[in-house]
Amino acid sequence: MRPSISILWFRRDLRLDDNAALHHALQSDHLVLPIFIFDTAILDALPRNDARVEFLHQTLANINQQLKAKGTMLVVKHGKPIEVWKQLLEEYDVKALYANRDYEPYARERDKAVFEMLEAKGIPFKSYKDHVIFEKNEVVKDNGEPYVVYTPYSKLWLAKLTDKDLESYPSGLASSNYYQTAWQEPISLAQLGFKPSGLAFPGTTVTDGLLAKYQDKRNFPAEPGTSQLGLHFRFGTVSIREKARQAKANSATYLNELIWREFYQTILWHYPRVVKEAFRKEYDRIEWRNNEQEFERWCQGQTGYPLVDAGLRELNATGYMHNRVRMVVASFLTKHLLIDWRWGEAYFAEKLLDFDLASNNGGWQWAAGTGVDAAPYFRVFNPTLQQEKFDPNGKYVRKWVPEVNSPSYPKPMVEHALARDRALTTYKKALNGTS
Repeated sequence: MRPSISILWFRRDLRLDDNAALHHALQSDHLVLPIFIFDTAILDALPRNDARVEFLHQTLANINQQLKAKGTMLVVKHGKPIEVWKQLLEEYDVKALYANRDYEPYARERDKAVFEMLEAKGIPFKSYKDHVIFEKNEVVKDNGEPYVVYTPYSKLWLAKLTDKDLESYPSGLASSNYYQTAWQEPISLAQLGFKPSGLAFPGTTVTDGLLAKYQDKRNFPAEPGTSQLGLHFRFGTVSIREKARQAKANSATYLNELIWREFYQTILWHYPRVVKEAFRKEYDRIEWRNNEQEFERWCQGQTGYPLVDAGLRELNATGYMHNRVRMVVASFLTKHLLIDWRWGEAYFAEKLLDFDLASNNGGWQWAAGTGVDAAPYFRVFNPTLQQEKFDPNGKYVRKWVPEVNSPSYPKPMVEHALARDRALTTYKKALNGTS
């Protein structure tokens, strides 16, 4: 006889504490079996040493150890989600599925397919808000339309915010309402077809002191002035409610960054087309140069502009790049080299530990001038002036470009004034419809 259970499906919410769907599942009338699915539709496209898969594997192992103390385990599956769900329905008498919502286009298609399969069998798919403070249509104009400019969005976001929005859910370890199952050795990284990356992962602790100095230090890449929580927000290994509470108490500037994250999530929800095209459609008329050799030099940090090269070398070595430097690097690719922002976006998507589709897409379209509330097309960062302003002593550059100022360091790929004029001419042609 198949056991009657509820299933908690972990996705971008990999923690037992302050987890909305887990809390509701544990309040249900049936014992809860937690599962995670390594989705082959995603994994098959990744390099075999992708550090994010390693991070996921380590995180799941940690959750498993916590659940083991409760007499249960995290069931980890590997395959296409719809096929895995067919297997689960054969193995268990599933009374309900609980999950937190994911707003990316692929996730929405995946969940729709699972929902329809379960609905046909009379099994409810109960989803919850957990990844953001406000979602979908919660912060929109009076007429129901989404904001496409950040400032009015952020003002309404802050006006709507109450202490209740930031309340935590009880820890999942406070409940014994788990389905008791025999311990099994979980799937290994090698069995998934991956190997260790050798990269280090940032921790989840952010001190009040760091946040108090965040506004003053966040733009200087040589300073330890940022939270480096992007990876944890991406996979939900920290609670957005907890960090928003901390930000609200210590740093309006940091809270502002969390609101930007939600702004981009809202844009992706309402305009999923931005994954493949410019939000401002007229910008898709730009005649990008798309020189592959120049793109490769950019990827390797060999542009001859020290701050740009330092950022890309940091990214290639660590899976991280400081946010100020990301803006300079992205502006250089799209404006100085006139290479399609989608090329850079894809490179970041491959390399960044904290890759998040909504934020990555939003950031690149901002830099290219093609997106919502974007930097105007005529704003072209001068990498040399940016270095003088934000790395005045050259500490960050020397760390990642030790050969700077030596004969072995390459000359600049393109002169700034020439590149700026070329970019303005190209953009104007596209926007005037004369390209």
